[in-house]
Amino acid sequence: MGNSTLTRKLGFWSALAIAVGTTVGSGIFVSSGDVAKAAGTPSISILAWIIGGIIAIPQVMVLAELSTAYPENGSGYVYLNKAGWRPLAFLYGWATFWALDPPSISIMALAIVSYVASFFPFFTGIAGKLLGVAIILVITSIHYRSVKEGGLFQVIITAVKIIPFLIVIILGFMYMKVGNFSYTPTHGAVKTSLIGGVSATTWAYTGMAAICFMAGEFKNPGKILPRALISSVFIVMGLYTLLAVCVIGLMPFDKLLHSQAAVSDAVKFIPGLSHIASTFVGITAIIVILGSLSSCVMFQPRLEYAMAKDGLFFKRFAKVHPKYETPSFSIIIQVTYACILVFSSSLTALLGYFTLIQLVINILDFVAVYKCRKRDDYNPIYRMPFWKITTILAILGASWLAWGTFTWAPWQGMLAALIVIATGLPVYFYWQKKYGRNKDDDQLIA
Repeated sequence: MGNSTLTRKLGFWSALAIAVGTTVGSGIFVSSGDVAKAAGTPSISILAWIIGGIIAIPQVMVLAELSTAYPENGSGYVYLNKAGWRPLAFLYGWATFWALDPPSISIMALAIVSYVASFFPFFTGIAGKLLGVAIILVITSIHYRSVKEGGLFQVIITAVKIIPFLIVIILGFMYMKVGNFSYTPTHGAVKTSLIGGVSATTWAYTGMAAICFMAGEFKNPGKILPRALISSVFIVMGLYTLLAVCVIGLMPFDKLLHSQAAVSDAVKFIPGLSHIASTFVGITAIIVILGSLSSCVMFQPRLEYAMAKDGLFFKRFAKVHPKYETPSFSIIIQVTYACILVFSSSLTALLGYFTLIQLVINILDFVAVYKCRKRDDYNPIYRMPFWKITTILAILGASWLAWGTFTWAPWQGMLAALIVIATGLPVYFYWQKKYGRNKDDDQLIA
């Protein structure tokens, strides 16, 4: 007889691979150039990457405490629910399912196809979209059949995706020109800004919280989750900073300021790789995005599974496969939705405006610590140091990213929020009436 709940089968390396694998995506190929443009000088550019990583540290510390207090699948949904903000918890999951998670899978699949098409032009148009669907289905088959095998695959693909970056870093230190770091902008030609540089790094550091969606499937979560979350920040920060140093050292900074593909252009300055730079980076990009896609297919369905278990989503999403012990229905539906979106690429771009809602709710995740600490059942194994200061820093860092997103598309973000509320609240009150009030709501201490 199969289990009705997901079991704890994953270890530390799987957790670390999911956190790092989700964070390090295709954006790093252009981020080095974007940060350089925003920073204006080599030293400020490198410092921006370091500060960007430091800003992420309080955020993962807050999540480490919350995830060890409530080591359950669902991440932010669980923490908002425990804080007594049940409608917000539902809206978080509602927006994530319809506008964020499946669209992100389709966007990554299409990104992989675009790189494949640079080698094999046949994969354009409908052929490319069919290839995108095939990639999604192959990855899904791994995570559908076994969470343990899925975790092992994630460890392997994450290790493989880091190797090309290590090659660039090692060769970069061997062939870099120290004079590139002494670049001084012509007066008035380039505006230097540390804040601008740090802002350009913030998106590159998002993704580590992915393991909190699967907190209920890690063995010894009180030990594994904090180690994986905090370790992932330092690994990603070290990787990004070293890569930024090498890109600047290899490539004249004035050229970097005008580069649209910084890593690819920097590789051209490495002897022996100049003629295969685009091929090298293309293959690297395919592996990197594939790792991120695998991670998303693995952790994203756990949110709807948690909501369904709690009576706030379609009940079948709580189904656990009797043999494979995975949230089979949730995986199938999300992937099916993602495959449909592959054929509507313009729609997936539009759905990006819903990101602002998720960022605002992420801020509330951190605020939830203040409420959760008043609960009788709040007994985290890991407690962050100087928790009030750490939480404030986490809120400020997340607010910075939310504000940057709002200024990018203010009215679109507000419209997306209105759509989520208008469609989500009626559904929430229907399910709330059908399944009754959450017993956790009565456990809050005034």
